[in-house]
Order: sequence, then C-alpha cells, then structure tokens
Amino acid sequence: MDPETIKQKFRLTADYHTHTIYSRLGPYLHGKGKVVENVAVAFGKGLREIALTDHGPSDFYGLSIRNIPQIRKDIAAAAKRFPRINILLGVEADIVDTPNGLDVTEEEFGLFDFVNAGYHYVPNSHMIQNWLSFRLPCPDSVRERLRKQNTERIIKALTSNNIYILTHPGDKAYIDTHAVAKVCEETDTLVEINARHRHPDCEELKIFAGYDVKFVISSDAHRPEKVGRYVKSLQLALSAGIDPERIINIEELRAE
Repeated sequence: MDPETIKQKFRLTADYHTHTIYSRLGPYLHGKGKVVENVAVAFGKGLREIALTDHGPSDFYGLSIRNIPQIRKDIAAAAKRFPRINILLGVEADIVDTPNGLDVTEEEFGLFDFVNAGYHYVPNSHMIQNWLSFRLPCPDSVRERLRKQNTERIIKALTSNNIYILTHPGDKAYIDTHAVAKVCEETDTLVEINARHRHPDCEELKIFAGYDVKFVISSDAHRPEKVGRYVKSLQLALSAGIDPERIINIEELRAE
C-alpha cells in the first residue's frame, strides 16, 4: 500500500516513545526538543495521547532521576496549553545486568506512568561486545553466544517487570526472535514497530506475528518534528502480514 493510501485509510492515535532534552550527556542534547514542543507537534498531528520516554539512567544519554519533578512540571505546563491531548511520563529503560534486568529499579517504577525497555549501547561489557559484533567481522560462534545471552537478558527483564513496550527488538543486539516473541505473548508486552531503527525488520515481524502479541508503532522521535511518524512503519507491518487491528495505536478511517 502506497504512503498516500495509508494516510487516507489509517491514522496514528498515540505515540508512546519520544525523547526530549532530558535525554542528554552533560551539555550535549541527545533529544533536541522540549516537552512542550513534542506535545505541540503531537497535538498538531491529531494524536490523542503522547508519552515522553527519555533513556534510562545508565545510558550515556540517560535522564537523571532527580529531574523527574521538573519533567512533571513541564508536562503540567504543556497540559494547560494543550488540554485536549493526554500527556504521559514514561521511560525507555535499558536492559542491563541488575537484579530486575533493567536500569530502573522496582522502586523507581512508581515514578513513571509506564516503563518501556530495550537494548542500547550502555557502558557495560556485553553491550560493547554487541556493538563490535554489529560493526566488525564476527565468528558465528561469538554471534550465537551473544544471541543466547541477549535473549536470556530480555526474558529476565520481561518476566521480572511490568514492561509496557519492548522497544526495537533485534536492534543493537542479536536475539532469538521466536523465544522473545513467546515471552512477549506470555507477559502481554507490546512489540514495537520502530520508525527510527531497522529492527524489527519484515522477516522478524512475521515471526512476532505468529504469536499472540499486539504491536505498537512508535516514532522514537529525538526531534519534535519526528513525533507521530507512522506511515513507513505501517507499510512495513502490512508487508509482514500484520492486521492493523493488532496495532494498538492505529485507527482505520471510516468513509462517511
């Protein structure tokens, strides 16, 4: 289905994965927009809901937990300007080697409306190995060892926490897609179709679609103007044979 036809037939109702200036490394802004700027774009595109989900605290560009009160104030101010859109505070936690498998503790879950989780190149040894394996010639034995370890870490994170969305599975880390899909099914975790990254790709989405999971399209916007992207992601989902009704934030437009 071509992009114009998709725009005429379907709309995005919510974006549950966006970044702001609170994703930063010192003075360097990983996310380029203020909270209100992300909200303004979402409202302008007709979304009913948006979430601010900056990176987990272990990431090079992770948010600082001490900034959460200020983020809540920013959300409250944006809500006054745009009262017709619901604004949520989430986080994109990193999957790491901690007791609960994330860089957001069980106690910190209560600071957020929900928690997403995914792999990123955070400063620990196994992610350095993943980074190298994606960029340099890598023996099959090493790739398979990493795939097994990465999959085990995802499963631990999913089964130890109430994770809303598994973000860009297969990106930045080799995984056993069948095994991850099965646990997403068991834990009722949404599988993300990411507008910014190349994974999950069409073949990986076909695997996920073979399990009883629901999907969500996310812009993963790091700039306000990218909030609400969905057309290419929906094209990808359709190519993988995914029924749009399985995508929680896609709404079919009915002819009047």
